Amino acid sequence: MPPSVSNLFELRSDSGDEALLPILDEAGFRLEHIVSNGAASPPGFWYDQDTAEWVALVHGHATLEFEDGRLALKPGDSLLIPARSRHRVAETSADAVWLALHFRAGR
Repeated sequence: MPPSVSNLFELRSDSGDEALLPILDEAGFRLEHIVSNGAASPPGFWYDQDTAEWVALVHGHATLEFEDGRLALKPGDSLLIPARSRHRVAETSADAVWLALHFRAGR
């Protein structure tokens, strides 16, 4: 049987909230497909993860906020967020699609 095909632009949430689909979850790393649907981090909430995270914005636009500034992202932009780098999603477009890879750096 051939592998199944999924489409990065078809994942949606019935509630209108962000939709997240794990693609791979292996020892030491997790790859996620995320459709933001205009979602943002709640006021005052900051991610402070113990793993590094590489994110790529595939479609739409988004703004990430760090303690020392903001980054506006457009389709095709990617960045590596080091472990323990406090950040939050300030805003996303209704059609924002991401790939996010969480991993332990230096191994």
